[in-house]
Amino acid sequence: MSAPTPNVALGIAYRVLAMACMACLSALVKWTGSRGIPVFEIIFFRNAFAFVPLGLYIWRTTGFEVLKTKRPVGHLVRSAVGLTGMVCGFSAVQYLPLTEATALQFASPLFMTALSALILAEPVGRHRWGAVIVGFVGVLIMARPQPGHFNLPGVSFGLMSALGAAGAMVAIRQIAATERGPTIVFYFTLGGTVLGLVGSTLVGWTAPDPMTLALLVVAGLIGGVGQLFLTEALRVAPVGVVAPFDYTQLVWAAVIGLLVWGELPRFTTLVGAVIVAASGVYILHREMRRFRAPD
Repeated sequence: MSAPTPNVALGIAYRVLAMACMACLSALVKWTGSRGIPVFEIIFFRNAFAFVPLGLYIWRTTGFEVLKTKRPVGHLVRSAVGLTGMVCGFSAVQYLPLTEATALQFASPLFMTALSALILAEPVGRHRWGAVIVGFVGVLIMARPQPGHFNLPGVSFGLMSALGAAGAMVAIRQIAATERGPTIVFYFTLGGTVLGLVGSTLVGWTAPDPMTLALLVVAGLIGGVGQLFLTEALRVAPVGVVAPFDYTQLVWAAVIGLLVWGELPRFTTLVGAVIVAASGVYILHREMRRFRAPD
């Protein structure tokens, strides 16, 4: 399949739509969790029904031969790390307002920079290390680690989710030379379905009421569509152009949180999120420059 002609405007639109889907997914996770549905059961629905848009996408684009893999162990590692992050992320939204849980996800590029240096032995210069330090100052501002204000379970799950997402990206870098994007997404979704089913069997299955069941199915469909928008954004536009628009997820989360739960973002959450987002964008800028000049 030939590469599409670069289309920056379309790539940005896909990325913004992907972030809207992810914000809606987080809201559905929060709502169904409040109805007593365990995290592993939510993960099962999120991944099982994501196969509907994913299967259609593979059928219409690459064909199912793309599912052949040379790196089964690599997929297992990527799925294990990524799903650990998903479990923590889905848990975080049960403890925190939607905007705060979303903002903590912005720490992922900071963790990815550190993990790239430690695991992949990639050179990380003083500029990017400085951005990491500044970014974690923003995380501290968001978390408010003061007695009486610190939500330890929520912040811990949020940061572990960001760490898991960063670890998954590092794992993807290790297998991306031989594995195509749809292949990686397919096996991750398969792993999530199996994990959700096994976890639900072990901790107990909660039968959802009809409305909650419908929203669980919608969560899976939206999660799958959002993943495809992410894939398409990178197919039609450079990563350095579209990646900064990941931070629009905070806007979507703030709007949904306000309309559904009446949540108003705290001033410190917004300040910290801006600092972390700026650090992430700067890290991305330096990452792109690394291929052209020393850091």
